[in-house]
Amino acid sequence: MSYRILAINPGSTSTKIALYEDEKEVLCQTLVHPMTEIQKYDKIADQFDMRKEVVLTFLRDNGYDVNELSAVVGRGGMVPSVKSGAYIVNKTMVERLRNNPVIEHASNLGALIAYEIANSIGVSAYIYDSVRSDEMIDIARISGMPDIVRTSTCHVLNSRAMAMKVASKYGKKYSDMNFVVAHLGGGVSISVHEKGKIIDVIADDEGPFSPERSGRVPCKALIELCYSGKFDKKTMFKKQHGNGGLIAYLGTNDAREVEKMIKNGDENAKLVYEAMAYQIAKGIGELSTVVNGNVDAIVITGGIAYSEMMTSWIKKRVEFIAPVEIMPGENEMEALALGVLRVLRGEEEAREYVE
Repeated sequence: MSYRILAINPGSTSTKIALYEDEKEVLCQTLVHPMTEIQKYDKIADQFDMRKEVVLTFLRDNGYDVNELSAVVGRGGMVPSVKSGAYIVNKTMVERLRNNPVIEHASNLGALIAYEIANSIGVSAYIYDSVRSDEMIDIARISGMPDIVRTSTCHVLNSRAMAMKVASKYGKKYSDMNFVVAHLGGGVSISVHEKGKIIDVIADDEGPFSPERSGRVPCKALIELCYSGKFDKKTMFKKQHGNGGLIAYLGTNDAREVEKMIKNGDENAKLVYEAMAYQIAKGIGELSTVVNGNVDAIVITGGIAYSEMMTSWIKKRVEFIAPVEIMPGENEMEALALGVLRVLRGEEEAREYVE
């Protein structure tokens, strides 16, 4: 039996959709929403009707019949912490995301739009590997400051999907292997996967710096800077998230531009860029200790994994731990669709969402 799955991944000013027939991508399109349109809405949930109509209109205008769908999957939004894998979108989840999300975030619309389309044709809607997936072990939650509890924040959707691909390449099950996965994008997150669960992470604010994030910085110096009177709270957040890392040191958040600078003989650019690789390698080594060094493979993924310069620097430092697999790209639409395909085929079980 063949399955047709529609995947929906809302971003701040766009909605990405993909149509899969089993493992085959039939369509992948980014539908852009002008900022002038987005600014009309006070809350993200208020964009629901507009975004849903844009998706349905595009499908209809391009000859795709939603009545042929077997399921619809949306990017998991800001619900309270959940397990990884698939959840059926139900009224409880819709109520939470529409009226009381943990954080106002565009991903909240994924489940809402999926639920509406799926209900209209009598099939199920799902989320898969929500951004709020959290299966960290208790010992990993201790931060050293009782006021702060560590939580699992990483690029879970792509990280799990790429680990599963590597497991398949090795002829094994994801649930039988241990991985350390580094996702290299605008932010860098690193996760350790033990027998099918992400049990600890290094989030983008507590590890390597990246094109736009400062990552882990010395705490005492950070506190002094916060109370120096030079910067307000908003500016300090921006220095950590948005204006940190490569853009702070080199004036660009584009790794390709940095590599051009290096090839043109800029030694400072080379030092900073290699320092990013150095810190990523340190993070991989750090999480390898969580599973006592029993790592079956290290996976490097995300957009910057296309860079041979960056991945070669990282690989050189960590390949003594385990084989290194380079799996470039974001791969989010494929991860959503193939996750639900496994549910439809009975290879995975979808959970029911409860508060």
